[in-house]
Amino acid sequence: MYLTIKETAEFLELPESYVESLITQRKIRAVHDGEQFLVNKEQFTTHLDQMEKYKELVEEILNTPIPEDIDVKDED
Repeated sequence: MYLTIKETAEFLELPESYVESLITQRKIRAVHDGEQFLVNKEQFTTHLDQMEKYKELVEEILNTPIPEDIDVKDED
């Protein structure tokens, strides 16, 4: 499925000008149909999946309690 720059910006939650600059820098693949650039939506699937897994990993790490240090002695 191909998206326009506006649709791509909404999908990625980025400003349109930034998406345009990524296209001109060739960081996002796009085709020009004579009038506008069209971006294949599938090229973001892997990246978004990896980002979701990364967020879950970070959340897991943040929610893991810090273990007590075995060298700490209670000397009250």
